[in-house]
Amino acid sequence: MEERVSHTGVITDITGNELEIEILSSASCGSCSIKSACGMSETKEKHITVPKPDGKEFIVGQPVKVSMTARQGGRAAIYAYLVPALLMIFMILIISCFSSEDWIAAVAGIGVAAIYYFILFLFKGKIRQRFEYEVE
Repeated sequence: MEERVSHTGVITDITGNELEIEILSSASCGSCSIKSACGMSETKEKHITVPKPDGKEFIVGQPVKVSMTARQGGRAAIYAYLVPALLMIFMILIISCFSSEDWIAAVAGIGVAAIYYFILFLFKGKIRQRFEYEVE
């Protein structure tokens, strides 16, 4: 069985076939293998929406454990942090070659990251299908 990354949370809303879960950071984040890429260790609480498992009943306020494979957690970190960082660096280097104004390169780098995150937002439904959460 593949290693799983899990967080404990509380159901805050149930809408159709989705559960909104508030995840609270815990001391267990300190020993997690992907804590530097996850982003959960820096926040006190985070809200996520996950598909409701078939055949299980849930109520608002119920404590749950949400997990995904470590591989999927790594993929999420790549989408969220590595790709936009590389795009920014690439754009800054390209613009710096054609312009002597550093602020133009900086704005272009931030702009390409903003466009990337907007594209992620547009395709969030399709991206969400690539991640399988397990709710216990």
